[in-house]
Amino acid sequence: MASPHVQPGIDVRHGAVRAVHGAVVPVAGHITGGLLRSWQDRNRRATIPHTVEQLRAAGNVANLSRLLTADPPPYRGRYPFLDTDLYKTLEGLAYEIGRGGAGDGVREFFDEVVGLLERVQADDGYLNSFFQDPAAAKTPWEDLAWGHELYNLGHLIQAAVAAARRMGDDRLLGVAVRFADLVVRRFGEAGEEAVCGHPEVEMALVELYRETGERAYLTQAELFVERRGRGRLTHSIFPPDYFQDHLPLREMPSVTGHAVRMAYLAAGAADVHLETGDPTLLRALERLWDDMVATKLYITGGLGSRHSDEAIGDRYELPSERSYSETCAAIGLMQWAWRMFLATGGSTYLDVFERVLFNAYAVGLSADGTAFFYDNPLQRRPDHEQRSGAETGGEPLRRSWFGCPCCPPNVVRWMAQLGDYLAAERGDTLYLAQYAAGRIETGDLTLRVETDYPWDGAVRLTVERAPARPYAIKLRIPAWAREVTLDGAPVTAEDGWLTVERHWSRDDRLLLDLPMPVRGHVSHPHLDATRGAVAVARGPLVYCVEQQDAPVPVDDLLLSADAIARADASANPAADTAANPAADTAADTAADTAADTSTSECGLPGAVVLRTAAGVAPAPPAELYPELTPAPPAAPEAEVSVTFVPYFLWGNRTAAAMRVWVRAQ
Repeated sequence: MASPHVQPGIDVRHGAVRAVHGAVVPVAGHITGGLLRSWQDRNRRATIPHTVEQLRAAGNVANLSRLLTADPPPYRGRYPFLDTDLYKTLEGLAYEIGRGGAGDGVREFFDEVVGLLERVQADDGYLNSFFQDPAAAKTPWEDLAWGHELYNLGHLIQAAVAAARRMGDDRLLGVAVRFADLVVRRFGEAGEEAVCGHPEVEMALVELYRETGERAYLTQAELFVERRGRGRLTHSIFPPDYFQDHLPLREMPSVTGHAVRMAYLAAGAADVHLETGDPTLLRALERLWDDMVATKLYITGGLGSRHSDEAIGDRYELPSERSYSETCAAIGLMQWAWRMFLATGGSTYLDVFERVLFNAYAVGLSADGTAFFYDNPLQRRPDHEQRSGAETGGEPLRRSWFGCPCCPPNVVRWMAQLGDYLAAERGDTLYLAQYAAGRIETGDLTLRVETDYPWDGAVRLTVERAPARPYAIKLRIPAWAREVTLDGAPVTAEDGWLTVERHWSRDDRLLLDLPMPVRGHVSHPHLDATRGAVAVARGPLVYCVEQQDAPVPVDDLLLSADAIARADASANPAADTAANPAADTAADTAADTAADTSTSECGLPGAVVLRTAAGVAPAPPAELYPELTPAPPAAPEAEVSVTFVPYFLWGNRTAAAMRVWVRAQ
């Protein structure tokens, strides 16, 4: 098969997923303000330079350059997929360079790595700095279960497509096409009936088809989806369901196995459906999604409750302190959600996307943008010692890097492309999928969005350019929203959408108001881990209480529905989270840790924090399992003032106890 020679121009209309055959078509937007813009600014200013520095220090760049020497020094790192950390970073850099806002050294790093990839790629198109080493313990394609070679290709393709679309630079696309052509020759319809141990390449191959028009890439993605679950892998260490290789996707009763693998597989299958229209794939994906949301998703949107194999647990197996909820799984889940929205136009997928974005994903990065959580618990006990990512020693909370650093560069690329997930269109209708200050532009309409979402539910829309015919704007009404108004009048959504259709003129305005009262949530009765507890939320944000912000042990707090209803929501001042001044004593007494119990702010001035009253439970018995007696529950011993902070901001102070789920009063 001849490799297509693509001469792309800069094209940002449809963003990272150029699917045009679904129920709706993506429309890339430009974020200009608010929380998401501050995240992107931090990404450019802090996270990207930090990531580039860590990639150099860890040897990822040297792993490529050493292959140009006659006697290569040893590969640096434990895993054969470390090239993907370069690819994910390049994908994020393509967005920043394309926006013209990349910092010092960013373009130079991009050019250096792309140049190395062009030079070290094998004549047949193969590319992997681990297996191309003559001294490698295994040969290329020898261990598809753990070699990650196709997973590597997936991230290479996504970086290459981003560079072509955002920068008009097709050098990396040429590298990706040569590798993809090799894969088609080896694993295509007449080739080896194999799959990769880690799904990812499926959605990348579909996007490469969209970019180049080469049908073989779509066919290859479809083959990989169809082959999985038919015993094509040689399983070791973990059983087949870890790899989603125990049953074909259409026959799976529930999401299972390694959480990131599951999310990437589902996203890839959704991409295949979007291009082939296969209704059996969509029905299977809808069923798996609905079951996951109903029984296996944390209130934060986190996916994965088992540390041993980074896996999804049984239905209702959602322990707070052992929540794995890997940051990469959060990104994979948003990728799946977005494609399901494109396929169906359903708002429920966007509700989950939003929940993941502001909670399970955002918590993975520190307030300063230079430290990361690999796994994301919903509770930290006072005596907790295990490090994030199962690392040994070092920082007790977020870490600057990992031996398996898949999450940090994944955060970089996703943060850079958030504008691609704001809107979609179909015919004469624009769908506002996520709310952020910015500008949305279609062929017919330009819409300016002004909002301080998620801190405030007021969304102001101004038409800057309009078609000379009726046109509809659909506004997503989140499932949590009540008493919604448009231009001051009460409105009712239909299937999660509020539709406004008219002849628009320049400077026409709409004011959508999504009230954000503080809410309390309890869990399903089958969810044993949080039975008898309550979680606090406001708008799309889940909140938590850290020991620094409570004068008694957080394990002894009691929270009532009335206290939640009376909670005060107010902006976090620049140097104080209004943490209780008695926290010094509380942390020392309760946690017996070296917690910093100062009242320093939790990491983001202007963030909305919640202040409320909480009861204090009587002292617990000394016995671990006291005998049940008919005595009525003891009344709270006292009432104290506590502050809840957004979950994504926890852990920006010294390590101490934390809870999302608090004992219900």
